[in-house]
Amino acid sequence: MSNLTAQLHWWKGAVIYQIYPRSFQDTTNNGVGDLKGIIKRLDYIKALGVDAVWISPFFKSPMKDFGYDISDYRDIDPLFGSLADFDELIEQAHQRDIKIVIDQVLSHTSDQHPWFIESREDQTNDKADWYVWADANEDGSPPNNWLSIFGGCAWQWEPRRCQYYLHNFLTQQPDLNFHNEDVRKAVLDNVEFWLARGVDGFRLDAINFCYHDKELRDNPAKPKHLRQGRGFSEDNPYAFQYHYFNNTQPENLAFMQAIRSLMDKYPGAVTLGEISSEDSLATMSEYTSGGDKLHMGYSFELLTKDYSPSYIRNTVETLESQMTEGWPCWAFSNHDVERVASRWSKDGVVNTEQVKMLHALLATLRGSVCMYQGEELGLGEAEISFEQLQDPYGITFWPNFKGRDGCRTPLPWENESAFGGFSQSETWLPVVEAHKAIAINKQLADNNSPLIHCQQFLAWRKEVDVLLYGDITFTQSDESILAFERSYNGKTLCCYFNLSAESQPLTLTGKVLKANHFDNATLNSFGYVIAER
Repeated sequence: MSNLTAQLHWWKGAVIYQIYPRSFQDTTNNGVGDLKGIIKRLDYIKALGVDAVWISPFFKSPMKDFGYDISDYRDIDPLFGSLADFDELIEQAHQRDIKIVIDQVLSHTSDQHPWFIESREDQTNDKADWYVWADANEDGSPPNNWLSIFGGCAWQWEPRRCQYYLHNFLTQQPDLNFHNEDVRKAVLDNVEFWLARGVDGFRLDAINFCYHDKELRDNPAKPKHLRQGRGFSEDNPYAFQYHYFNNTQPENLAFMQAIRSLMDKYPGAVTLGEISSEDSLATMSEYTSGGDKLHMGYSFELLTKDYSPSYIRNTVETLESQMTEGWPCWAFSNHDVERVASRWSKDGVVNTEQVKMLHALLATLRGSVCMYQGEELGLGEAEISFEQLQDPYGITFWPNFKGRDGCRTPLPWENESAFGGFSQSETWLPVVEAHKAIAINKQLADNNSPLIHCQQFLAWRKEVDVLLYGDITFTQSDESILAFERSYNGKTLCCYFNLSAESQPLTLTGKVLKANHFDNATLNSFGYVIAER
């Protein structure tokens, strides 16, 4: 790969560090993180060894869904800072050779966005067709059976228009009508605003939700034994349907091409689409096919409870068999699901050696990597009481589902500070004692800590082309061991991971390049080994 090609394709094999800005670093001491906090900690990010940061939304918003309900796509919410702060962040990050990827929430806006405020007034205004509006049935009921991910009906009555509007998420997040050409143009203009400002790419939130079925056909029922929660509660009625008509429509492919055409005007800029459909792996393949749509896609397939070698192998092999042209991106955690250190642990008890093994496994799969803030520390899910909840999702489904607050608590920088070095005042979510006990300052001083392990592994990986660009072939997946080979330019690496707490026999040939808890012919509890054949 030439230097120019490598620069333009920096995202291939990249490690992207997700920052949830509310909980990263507070510099104004209002208990909420901000853009200056990210600037303050860029040296930490650089030392971690990642290639880019993905920053969750920081745009103007009523914060009903903590920034994923945008009221102004071209300005910063004062809670997080200003456009000048963002420009400084871009400059400071680029000086450290760190790329900046930002969230774009295209499928819906806040109900406080000027577009919606105008659209809801009547059925004849200039923005009347910018959102998904529909008449009631004769009995006054909603136009169809579509459900919101956050619980209940996906339609909300608007008395000004005497119509329902569609919201796939909160009622305060009305869906835009992408069948309208003016909407598509306005959305792309907003995207280009940030490209012109110097961002290196976009994580496209719920990108398969942009289009809806124009005929508003009912979604069919899903049999009980097939109802699985991927990123949402399994007792959520949303799982009771096949979502064939409220998202992932064929018209969306042309919009993906329009996004790519815009991105191609800014060489090196990248798109990473979040995809959650009835067959997310197939949709990822479709949305990254042909070299004229998204650069990368990721889904919730490895954000589930299933941690078995066979499940991981089947998931990756299924995508590999379908995604013959695109590029995958894998994640074990994000801001919407229980932290992996708890989710894949035994009885929710975090095991630091398992955390290290998961660092290595995530960074060894073929594709790019999304690593969520705190994952490098092995943070477990924080225990949050009902009185402390902020997430409307958790409040609605408590106590069966506690929402997303447990993975969104502030990052613990210092173990002895009252608020973990995150802030000097009461924080929007608590800094829990279990997290302060493994704070960043403590881990940096401990050569055996998950943080040091993560830094060292990512630094090594950056020098191994086989791991960055190579093919993947699975060779073993039993109840304990996940094994695969990575091959590139005539070199082959054999990778073995013990996903169990029990030692496993392992006969290995070749030169060991990287290992943890591997002793002669035994791969010990949560050990791994990578060898060159």
